[in-house]
Amino acid sequence: MKTDLFDFDLPPELIAQKPISPRDAARMLEVLPTGHRDAYVRDLPDLLNPGDVMVVNDTRVIPARLTGRRGDAARPGPPEGGPKVEVTLHKWNEDGTWRAFARPARKLSPRDHIVFAPGFSCDVIDKLEMGEVVLRFNKFGPDLQDALEQYGVMPLPPYIKREATGDDADKDDYQTLFAARDGAVAAPTASLHFTPELLGALDDRGVERVSLTLHVGAGTFLPVREDDTRHHVMHSEWGEVSERAAQFINQARDAGGRIVAVGSTAMRLLESAADDDGRIQPFRGETDIFITPGYRFKAVDLMVTNFHLPRSTLFMLVSAFAGLDAMQAAYAHAKDTGYRFYSYGDACLLHRNDGAG
Repeated sequence: MKTDLFDFDLPPELIAQKPISPRDAARMLEVLPTGHRDAYVRDLPDLLNPGDVMVVNDTRVIPARLTGRRGDAARPGPPEGGPKVEVTLHKWNEDGTWRAFARPARKLSPRDHIVFAPGFSCDVIDKLEMGEVVLRFNKFGPDLQDALEQYGVMPLPPYIKREATGDDADKDDYQTLFAARDGAVAAPTASLHFTPELLGALDDRGVERVSLTLHVGAGTFLPVREDDTRHHVMHSEWGEVSERAAQFINQARDAGGRIVAVGSTAMRLLESAADDDGRIQPFRGETDIFITPGYRFKAVDLMVTNFHLPRSTLFMLVSAFAGLDAMQAAYAHAKDTGYRFYSYGDACLLHRNDGAG
């Protein structure tokens, strides 16, 4: 499909810079095959049925943005006055290295050493395309996590404007209630809307809940630059659906419950783990599933999601699920009525439209 079909203009003032408080006070646009209607996230219990199962992503965002000084790997002492370098980690490799986006990447080479703080540094192992590098830290496992917590900044998307030192409020605001497993460099933002009060109301309604894990990478923010979606190479992300979670979801479906994916990350992993009959199988590994209109959904019946960027793989996914015409009309309505867009913005509740083509 032509990428231009998924383009739209958005006034900058509609891009949310802070979350609304309380989180479940955000607006929510319900999109059905027959049209759309306005609601609030706190209305979700009334819009779901007893026995429905809500599938959430329990990944935890790590403070993955670091600022340091560049030196020479052959002389790994503190590079006093060396050029400043910013790196944003986005994917852990099994050999213990990290892939990261660097600024300015063009001045880095595999001989370089970057010092972030006394006793905390990395070597540049490789230089890739599009500003990407491979780094090996002098700390590993829990020690690296502690250093990131101390010196790192939350890796907010570029459309949320912050000072280089970050905003301490984002350490809570950009983390979901379900966060349990370290590894994401972007939040599963649909889950940011949930509060303990909302979860209690969903429990009272009889809506079930189960977790899976997909560590969201920075590639989720990248626009599709190809003119035709068939030529786009999708980024991969690591995910896991446990045997218990798969069994729980399948039993809920067998009992007549609907599967509600909370966010595009849960959606992508569920569809990756589903067999042709729509049953979820245990899954552990990388997924690079790229969903565009024409895709036959196997597992998910409803989806809670935010408003996405133009020309993004996420807007293509929701257009495949609810219909491109329906999503174009929904976004036009959202812009006209002042909905707040993107990570800290408002939500949608999408119903699957198998007749959308």
